[in-house]
Order: sequence, then C-alpha cells, then structure tokens
Amino acid sequence: MVSAPPTQRADVVLVGGGLANGLIALRLKSLRPRLRVILLEQGPTLGGEHTWCHFATDVDAVEAGWLRPLIVHRWSGYEVRFPGHQRQLPTDYLAITSERLHQVVGAALGADAWLSATVADVNPHQVTLADGRTIAAGAVIDGRGPRRSPSLALGYQKFVGQGVRLTAPHGLTRPIIMDATVSQEDGYRFVYVLPLDDIRLLIEDTRYSDGPALDRPALRRAIAAYAEAQGWTIAEVEREEDGILPIALGGDIEAYWREAPPQLAEVGLRAVLFQPTTGYSLPDAARLAEAVAALPRVTSASVRACVEARSKTVWRQRRFLRLLNRMLFRACAPQDRYKVLERFYRLSPGLIQRFYAARLTRWDKARILIGKPPVPVSAAIKCIDERSVSGGQDA
Repeated sequence: MVSAPPTQRADVVLVGGGLANGLIALRLKSLRPRLRVILLEQGPTLGGEHTWCHFATDVDAVEAGWLRPLIVHRWSGYEVRFPGHQRQLPTDYLAITSERLHQVVGAALGADAWLSATVADVNPHQVTLADGRTIAAGAVIDGRGPRRSPSLALGYQKFVGQGVRLTAPHGLTRPIIMDATVSQEDGYRFVYVLPLDDIRLLIEDTRYSDGPALDRPALRRAIAAYAEAQGWTIAEVEREEDGILPIALGGDIEAYWREAPPQLAEVGLRAVLFQPTTGYSLPDAARLAEAVAALPRVTSASVRACVEARSKTVWRQRRFLRLLNRMLFRACAPQDRYKVLERFYRLSPGLIQRFYAARLTRWDKARILIGKPPVPVSAAIKCIDERSVSGGQDA
C-alpha cells in the first residue's frame, strides 16, 4: 500500500506565479524573511510570457526603490501618433519582463518556487495539487488571473506582441505608446512599440473591443504589415506574448466580492486591481504587495480583509475613469474611438500623468470634459449613470 504524500507546511502559499503574487513574494521575503513563502506556478517559468510597463509617476519613491531590480528598460519620454495629432511627452517609461520576474523572484524563494505545479483545490487553509501533495498554510493567496462574474460590465483590451530582431537599426529612441494612424479594426486599434536595443523591438497590435475573441493570426499579420510600412525588415520573431485585459465599464463591487470564496484572499486582476482604462496592473500590484507585507499578521483572513477593502476603495475612487470608458465603448462608434484618445492627448503632460496614475483632481476631470465632445452628446448623456451598463460578462 502506497501512503499519501505528507502535507507540507508554510506560512504563506501563493497560488499563481504572475505579477501580483510575484511582487507579494518579493516584499514578504524582504520585510518578513522568517516567513516560509511557497509560490505555485503551473507553467515552466514564473510570469509566463509578459511585459509589464508603467510610468515613473505611477508609483511612489518606496515602491520605485524595491521595484528597481526588476526594471529591464527605462526610457526618457514617449510619443503618441494619431491621424490629426502627434506628440512627444517627457514622462519616463519603465518595463519589467517575465524573464526578469522569474530570475528575481526565483532567487528570492529558491526551492520554494514550485514550477509545473498544477493546483487541484484551493481553500483558505490548504492547497491540494493534482499529484496529491498538500500544503497547509496560515495564508493562502489566489492570484490566478481574472474571475468570471455577472456583477461587472466590461470591455476588452486585446493584443498580440512580438519581440522582433530587425536586419537594420530602427532609429527609435523612445517608445510609441499609441500609434493610431493605422486602420481602425475591431474597435479602437493602435500599435505599441518598445525599442529594446538598436535592432530589437517589441511590437504589439492592440484593440479596444466589445468582445474578448482574439484572432491571433490576424494580429500577427497586422504586426508584419506595420513593420513593413515603417520600413523595418524583420529578420526573426524571437518571442511572442498576448493578452485579453478587462476594461471596467461599471458594475457592483459589493456583489462581486460576495461571489468570492469566503475568507480566501484574491489578488491582482482577480481583485479588480487595475487601472480601469489602460488595464495597467503593476502600480496596484506594487501597492498591494507593500500593504500585505505590512500586516501585523499575515493570514488568509487578514489578507482577504486588506485586499477586499482596497479593491472597494479604488473602485469608488475610479468612478470617473469608468465613465470615460463608457463614453469610449458605448457612446462612440467603434471606428471613431480613436478621436476620443486623440483629443485627450492634447491635454497637459501633468494631467496625462495623473490620468495614468488614476489620481485625477476635480479640475482634471472638468478639463477632460470641457470643450466640444468627441462623441454625440445624446449618446454621452445616456452613459453618465453607471447603471446604463449591465453585468454578465467575463471578469
């Protein structure tokens, strides 16, 4: 008779090796080194195949300090391109890659980073793996991506990105955050370009769409066509990433959390912690990691209370951003959505910084709405009330 595998014990078990749990692991190991932290990732590496970016003004000095070892690229400024407006802006832009996340978090955790670990069951006190192993812990934290919910109304930001090596230098010195001079397809479409070195680029074709379907072959063809139009010859596609990110239009955050498993801590996109319009999740993930590591006791109950309170607070604070999203997705014809962003990028650099950081002032909000609207007034009025959109989509 074969005996069951013994139960291991840890202080914290992080389920899912993405950005949110990776940052929590780093902050716990730095501030609470005596805690045993086990991170479970079903893939062969932590972080999957992703690039996470943020502006320098999105995080405070403390967070910027401990994020520094993760930063792979930093650019002084960026540009945007629209049919009727092109502009360079001065804010520093930074990037973290999944490869660097894997290196740094793996070094911090050592043998407690469990790769190729398929999880069969999660509860607030124990995690069971598909191979029968169990881990008991005082805190179980679930960071396995978005949770489906009828309580949130969503649009989608979908993209395919390719890391490419060119046959000759590309000539870019700063990122192109949005190039919306391309044809508008499947909603608001733009191309996002990061110069990685003289001959390497990350080129992403992005769509702000009403539905989550992602036609990867079509977006790959679009990337190739864009590179050709820029005069770039691709020698090799070295890597590829893709994503379907939620864009929050409205919903009932109280109902969303009532649907969550009782006492289980959920983080990242699962906790609706992302900038509602851009989908950027790194600043929220860094702030949450700081808060979790500072808890007097790290238990499932304390982390759940911390995350739920934070999620509800930022949801209320970001009501205006969801209004802007409804204007974009509900009041504007898909082929005209670029006009909303083109108008926005004529505003002051400081306002644009505060928008990305989700820290708009009352004057900022008024300034965004002042002037000739880029959407029909009658359609905009219908979008003012958050109840104008219903839930029932994937979260």
